[in-house]
Amino acid sequence: MDTPTLTEQDIRKRIWQELGRATQDRHHEWRTPVLATVGLDGTPNARTVVLRHADAAQSRLQIFTDSRSPKIEELAAQPAAMLSFWSKRLNWQLRVRVNMSIEVSGPQVEAVWARVSQSAAAGDYLSASAPGDALNTSDKAELNSGTPREHHLAVLTAQVQDIDWLELARSGHRRALLGANNWQWLVP
Repeated sequence: MDTPTLTEQDIRKRIWQELGRATQDRHHEWRTPVLATVGLDGTPNARTVVLRHADAAQSRLQIFTDSRSPKIEELAAQPAAMLSFWSKRLNWQLRVRVNMSIEVSGPQVEAVWARVSQSAAAGDYLSASAPGDALNTSDKAELNSGTPREHHLAVLTAQVQDIDWLELARSGHRRALLGANNWQWLVP
């Protein structure tokens, strides 16, 4: 028995429901999308990130990173980026074109830090060394010293420009480009 074909409105709603679930469910396949940016040398860079917040009403996604990460400089120079999601369960791929904004200080960053600082992930943002630096044995000793340290948490907010949705199905693949107020069916 075939499942009913989802309408344009159903698909848009379901995408945002699944993105919202991914921020809560550590096992959701969309929890860890690939973020692609343009490197400072003009070449592409891609890495897995953790989706932390999804706001359907504002068409925004949020991730956290170390403020010293190379992606911060890349996004400051070129805020256009792409997030790629795959769900085997849904047989859906999303390619989400975004413009990123970066916050490294201020009330929002401090509110996020208040939550993160109580978790095991806090150490990721307290290291004396930046991501990608050679491992320094004193980093671990400093973290275990109990001395309060300055955090390096940054909040990246992705303003969604459009979503390229692809459904793989035995009955036929479907693909569409979803803008804020428009929908265009595409050849899969």
